[in-house]
Amino acid sequence: MIVSTLLGASSIAYAQTPAPLSSPWSVDFGFGIDNSISGTINSSAIGRLNNQSVVILKNSYEDVYGTGLHFRVGGGYMLDDDTEVRGTFTLQSLDADVTPLGDIGVSRLYGQYSDYQSSGIDVGLRKYTALTDTVRAYGEATIGLAFIDETNVILVAPSVNLGGRAIDLYDNTTAFAFGMNMGMLLPIREKMGIFGQVGFRYVTGMSEVEGLEGTGLETINDSSSRWSFPLVIGVRARF
Repeated sequence: MIVSTLLGASSIAYAQTPAPLSSPWSVDFGFGIDNSISGTINSSAIGRLNNQSVVILKNSYEDVYGTGLHFRVGGGYMLDDDTEVRGTFTLQSLDADVTPLGDIGVSRLYGQYSDYQSSGIDVGLRKYTALTDTVRAYGEATIGLAFIDETNVILVAPSVNLGGRAIDLYDNTTAFAFGMNMGMLLPIREKMGIFGQVGFRYVTGMSEVEGLEGTGLETINDSSSRWSFPLVIGVRARF
């Protein structure tokens, strides 16, 4: 999709190789989708809740959240014609679905998780290479911090009259993040271009909240690191 978009826009791009850049500074704005590809929002466990036996099954981020939105604002400084130092602010937002969690007594147990909201600041290095006179491909590596909102889950089990019990799982968290991206950049004006990129982003686990002491379910929030696959398109301007 990214290749088709960029090459399809070549009819409005400059037909000649862009002139040497008058300024090394740039800013870009992008949006796209954020796909969870690995990681668990809760682990499995066996315990007791409301004086009844409980079985919790493992759920991945994809099970609970699926595909969400990815926004980014970035800036860069060209060290030379092919190398750029970059800083980026990223916002990820994923809506939660009602999720089967397991069983409690004779009833199915369901959970409504709070939405996943994360902002992040990343720095990295990008290398460009020319594909044609107008299109340049790039690869980059980034490292930074992700600031994740607290996460809780509301438990519901209709057959045993359990409804609306809220469990705190994770506190507000500052996590480490790193990513790798590949993309293409196409100029459409003297100081403006469009870009598309795909990549992988890893965020370390969230801070646990001990909200299930004495139930045997304390381990369900032990592991919460996440791999995602963002796909982003946007606009880049040089000044």
